[in-house]
Amino acid sequence: MEPIPFLKLDMKKEPQIIILSGGVGPERDVSLRSGQALFDSLSQSYSARLHDMRDKNLPESLSADSDVIFPIIHGEFGEDGELQELLDAGGFEYCGSDASSSRLCMNKSLTKTRVAQEGVRIPRGFDFNNPQELNVDELLSMLGDELIIKPTDQGSSVSLFITSGKRQLEERLLNLEPGNWLIEKRVFGREVTIGVLNNDPLGVVEVIPVGGVYDFDRKYTPGSTEYRFPAIIDPETEMEIKEFALKAYQSCGCRDFARVDFIICDDGHAHFLEINTLPGLTQTSLLPKSASSSGYNFDQLTKKLVMPAVDRFMMLSADDAPCAA
Repeated sequence: MEPIPFLKLDMKKEPQIIILSGGVGPERDVSLRSGQALFDSLSQSYSARLHDMRDKNLPESLSADSDVIFPIIHGEFGEDGELQELLDAGGFEYCGSDASSSRLCMNKSLTKTRVAQEGVRIPRGFDFNNPQELNVDELLSMLGDELIIKPTDQGSSVSLFITSGKRQLEERLLNLEPGNWLIEKRVFGREVTIGVLNNDPLGVVEVIPVGGVYDFDRKYTPGSTEYRFPAIIDPETEMEIKEFALKAYQSCGCRDFARVDFIICDDGHAHFLEINTLPGLTQTSLLPKSASSSGYNFDQLTKKLVMPAVDRFMMLSADDAPCAA
């Protein structure tokens, strides 16, 4: 009897990892640092290439047949879904949340509405476009004297303003350009953040800005912020933060990884602030700190970050491959 021929899958080889960093927004320099750190780490395990994005066009050298894309552009043209739409149109597998989830999470107001529907606690507030149309007395009556104003669709605390009382609010609104803005009651307490990795909440990190609010400058100026990881919090509060983080992540349709920010009030209750779908990934960034609290070093973390997209790429390759006798 002749042997029965076996079926052979003509599968693709493991993909090259293309890291897209830089971008055109105000967080370009931060993105470049994240991209370099990712490249240095991933190139130990994968064939990797780092590309500096200077406009809103995909590099012509990319190939959906051989490349998995790791976009690490923070804010504009990175977390707003625009880049993901281009990648989807090109048939690419890529790391992180898809276009619709990225668009949603980039809009802080829409995100808070979505997560509040899942029972996640949020500060009270609302969005607006024209500062001159706001009634200051009504604002103070609804939200109190201590307020925060920030763009609904920018990251890294770009253009974050704090006001206390009527006079400061009037002055700030007078000098505020029309745009997509969110104003909300300032919630006082401990600022914390937590990573979510493939539906698994990581460790809680406490962020302690020295002498002020955790704005853009304090995020990226050495020595201006202290960190405790893991954060020293009671088990009940930690459990609530992890539960809220996972609800926020899942209700907004995130995938692969994200970082979720909260404030813990004096009563121990956590209030959701925002989701970062492409958080900073230098070795000193907050997501690596959260991961280290769960036992991952930086190189282990980067492998975990890229693995789901590589798996999707390999699965698609297997599905599309012809069988030969």
